[in-house]
Amino acid sequence: MTEARYDLIVLGVGMAAVSAAKKCAAAGWSVAVVDPLPYGGTCALRGCDPKKMLRRGAEIINAARLMQGKGIEPGGLTIDWADLVAFKRSFTEKMPDKIEGGLDDDGIATFHGQARFIDEQSIDIDDDQRLAGNHILIATGAKPRPLDVPGAEHLIDSTQFMELEELPRRIVFVGGGYVSFEFAHIAARAGSEVTILDRGARPLKGFDADLVEKLVVRSEKAGIVLRRTTELRAICSSSKGYQVEVDLDGQAETLSADLVVHGAGRVAAIDDLDLAAAGVEAGKSGVAVNEYLQSRSNAKVYAAGDAADTEGAPLTPVAVFEGKVAAAN
Repeated sequence: MTEARYDLIVLGVGMAAVSAAKKCAAAGWSVAVVDPLPYGGTCALRGCDPKKMLRRGAEIINAARLMQGKGIEPGGLTIDWADLVAFKRSFTEKMPDKIEGGLDDDGIATFHGQARFIDEQSIDIDDDQRLAGNHILIATGAKPRPLDVPGAEHLIDSTQFMELEELPRRIVFVGGGYVSFEFAHIAARAGSEVTILDRGARPLKGFDADLVEKLVVRSEKAGIVLRRTTELRAICSSSKGYQVEVDLDGQAETLSADLVVHGAGRVAAIDDLDLAAAGVEAGKSGVAVNEYLQSRSNAKVYAAGDAADTEGAPLTPVAVFEGKVAAAN
């Protein structure tokens, strides 16, 4: 198998990856990018941007209701979910080719497939192609945290939620983080009956407590039921949907739902990279890096975005900034 060599190989083609790849290519480096998924990452395809397009529909419904009796009568104003998702796809379906075309224009080599390390500075792509890099940047993003409960296979994630052709009547979101709250508000304003399960006493732990409580009140006014200190125990499929078994302060309860959505946190998407072959230390929060986003155990490897354990907020603006830092070093 022949081995192509580059100054930089970037694993993943999300925002942090594209930022670093383009910066290094502009500096005269030979650069290659690899991703098993369509180019674009979470922000362009499975998170920030498409979510905003769905959220816009909910914002319009909410704004009309807030103005009821003040000059606006919402009347029969509703969300046509299928049309809203089609509108979202009109953006997302164009992005992979657009992003790949931009990389091609910058002279960056593009590869599609699952990369895995075979030594400290070389990777295989689907056991078919081999690349070696003077530097390798891991920017593979994050994925939903595995949940070790019976029936976890019935959960859908946020990506699948945004692809639903129809929105079910009863939806349960597992986890009290911002993903659950954002999609819960969209679903509630689209007409669904929504419940959020949070195993802690306070949701959205990374945010200001006073603001969170104001959001909880607004959520309840929107028809969202928040169940605190509620632990998911199992999800059972039935002819009428799903039975969600929970533990509320030691008391077993069962909730009925047509859809159960995973919003219980994310972990770095690095399991398939065979980091051990490269001597790269990592944990659930990502690759262990220093202040320059350089692997603490392999100086040839860097990590950025959600794949890096930076102990910071796993948000896209942070990922873009980290990509630029990685490119600068």
